[in-house]
Amino acid sequence: MASFSSEDAFQDSAALSLSDLESLHNFRSRSASFSSTGSSGRLQLRQRVAQLMACVEDISSDDEIHEEVSRTLDEAFLIWGKKLKDKWREFRLHLVTWNVGTASPPPDVTSLLQLNSPGPAMDMYVIGLQEVNSRITNFLSDLAFDDPWSIFFMTVLSPLGYIKLSSVRMQGLLLLIFVKHVHLPFIRDVHTHYTRTGLYGYWGNKGGVTIRMSLYGHTVCFMNCHLPAHMENTEQRLDDFEKILEMQFEGENIPSTLDHDVLFWFGDLNFRIADYGIHFVRESINNKRYNLLWEKDQLNMAKKKEAFLQEFIEGPLQFKPTYKFDLYSDVYDTREQKSLFWFNEKKRKPAWTDRILWRVKNLCQHASKEGEFSEEEQTISVTLSNYISHMSYGISDHKPVTGTFGLELKPLLSDPLVTLNPEGEWSAEHDVLISYSAVPEFLSSAWDWIGLFKVAFRHVNDYVTYAWVEDDEISSNKDGKQVYMSAAEIPDTGGEFLLCYYSNNLQSIVGISQPFQIQPNRTLLEKDLTQEENSWMEKPDNLESHDEF
Repeated sequence: MASFSSEDAFQDSAALSLSDLESLHNFRSRSASFSSTGSSGRLQLRQRVAQLMACVEDISSDDEIHEEVSRTLDEAFLIWGKKLKDKWREFRLHLVTWNVGTASPPPDVTSLLQLNSPGPAMDMYVIGLQEVNSRITNFLSDLAFDDPWSIFFMTVLSPLGYIKLSSVRMQGLLLLIFVKHVHLPFIRDVHTHYTRTGLYGYWGNKGGVTIRMSLYGHTVCFMNCHLPAHMENTEQRLDDFEKILEMQFEGENIPSTLDHDVLFWFGDLNFRIADYGIHFVRESINNKRYNLLWEKDQLNMAKKKEAFLQEFIEGPLQFKPTYKFDLYSDVYDTREQKSLFWFNEKKRKPAWTDRILWRVKNLCQHASKEGEFSEEEQTISVTLSNYISHMSYGISDHKPVTGTFGLELKPLLSDPLVTLNPEGEWSAEHDVLISYSAVPEFLSSAWDWIGLFKVAFRHVNDYVTYAWVEDDEISSNKDGKQVYMSAAEIPDTGGEFLLCYYSNNLQSIVGISQPFQIQPNRTLLEKDLTQEENSWMEKPDNLESHDEF
């Protein structure tokens, strides 16, 4: 931040004397007279702070006013702290990259997803996989139904209150995003894209899959890549990544990838450790002297030369290189590889092929500028909490890598577009009503609908039933509207549910209710109970008849 020296303060405005400070109530009232809004107000406040700093230099800890000045400053910091708390929020994000080598999901991913970690739960999970089984029979099946990996992660995360927000697949590349229910109304403009780079752009075994969105008004983009393999293909990797960066999303007013506020780049990037021999690399790893290998990591070397890479940030590589391992072990590549015509290949040299990087737009635009960011520019920041590999997973020759991030953001959206709730007590025995209201700027569509979901629903199409907002409307006034659902569509067993408003124009959920209870159909339950009792009473007779034989 820009600093003010005492000389500057006295030159720019009249300095406060010690007698001024002795009347702090007058000082406060003069400060309060300045406008607190607009750039002129902020400039005046800065000048007042500069004046105060100049005078503080002349105050000794023995002075009578020292304690009162300190107390006043504490009050100011307390007020500002409350203001920051109201304006900013931390959004916790956990990102996974894993080349799964065509394997099926493992039995457990608790440690991979940090499900038992202390502290607040994650707000979002971003899972990027490479080499998902894409044999023709598997791939065609996955086009019609969710693939086994998507089903697996939905099964793990949906009971914890996460919904699959979006996914995109290109052959073996798969990108999944899960988010807590509470954030759904504030995530908009979700779009996906894929870019082929294999076989000169005609084959999707290599390339990138991307999901972008507006998160509380901030544009965020996630890019999962699988770049060309082998030591000698560094330039090809860089060329392919540049091509992926040039992709454009379909739709109006959607920024390019590099124009997003935050861009995450991750995947099996396939950068290797150059120059050093395999024995030196393995010895350095065994001694945990990873820093000896950093300067020869091809990605680190490229970041020093390529301007477009210098804007990307990565956490320290304080974990073992994640490739190449024997299956179900933490031992590096001991098997003899058979290549074409049965000639033996060399053992693979360990490498940090699996990486997670990020880029913050404002940091890139202002890194070379002097001075401080304005208040308007300081609306989002990214902090890396941890960056680790997970050695316990052995289904492929890569180890998964995760990054846990804190996104400190100032929400640019504070209210959902639609607010909705169930009207009265809901029961499976009668028709029910839904009340909702929308903000004035919301453009509804005849194709909008309100879905009834179980609390642990998996994705937007995992509804129990739904009502069209226009066809099923029964009342409308300036305060809101009502739609109905037929009792025939309500689950007879009842349970805990919630309502979601889906916007066809925005292709996303724009409103969600609090969870609520639906009372079961008592008539049906009593009928089932009677049938069970009759069936139970018949059992002794059946047993006696069997005993006769």
